[in-house]
Amino acid sequence: MVKCVVAEDEALLRKALVDLLGEAWPQLEIVAECEDGASALEAIAELRPQVAFLDIRMPGLTGLEVAAAAAEASPNTQIVFVTAYDQYAIAAFDSGAIDYLLKPIAPERLAATVQRLQTRTAAAQTNADAFAALVKQLGANLPGAEPPLTWITASAGRETRLILVDDVAYFQADNKYTTVVTAEGEALLRKPIRELLAVLDPATFKQIHRSTIVNLKAIASIVRDDTGKGIVRLRQRPETLTVSQPFMALFRNM
Repeated sequence: MVKCVVAEDEALLRKALVDLLGEAWPQLEIVAECEDGASALEAIAELRPQVAFLDIRMPGLTGLEVAAAAAEASPNTQIVFVTAYDQYAIAAFDSGAIDYLLKPIAPERLAATVQRLQTRTAAAQTNADAFAALVKQLGANLPGAEPPLTWITASAGRETRLILVDDVAYFQADNKYTTVVTAEGEALLRKPIRELLAVLDPATFKQIHRSTIVNLKAIASIVRDDTGKGIVRLRQRPETLTVSQPFMALFRNM
């Protein structure tokens, strides 16, 4: 069996793709279905699938960022981007490094993609630097999203605070809510971290773990320990934060 990870944040589209893959490639084993970039990257790093289908637009890490990090975490994984923007996939497709599917997915297009994946050798490992450059080229053309969040309203005890997003050192998942940590203290935001990812500025806030988003401006240093994980030291907070091993690849070119 060929192992596969499917990452698509919209449940109906994810199910539709899984169903289509079941028909087009019966020998394919879907080992993980992911609804965001962080869980997709962790699944690829842990399960080392031969194939991964990645939606380009996902909360937090985009499919492009997942692919770039996956080139280090699982270099034999063949990547297929799933996108609604065909112009952003042409360069990658023409290079032969990766393939793409345009939404809505046409069965005949999927069949051709499956045939290429089956015949393409997986023995040659992906060059992480070349792949990162390719992903950067695609990412530069990604259409702009809504303006990022500027202020948030969070509660601290009986107080309701209006917090400037730039003042946040990091966000941490807290069940269905999110803990907001600033230099002055903590507050609770009544929004799950997955929803928060979609409205933060991706150039400033990076997910370093499934449950943690850090403000890059708040970082004093990052060091890698013997296990490959990263340790983040903050400028105005005494605690340190852990960067999951697969996420360390996101910092290699910064």
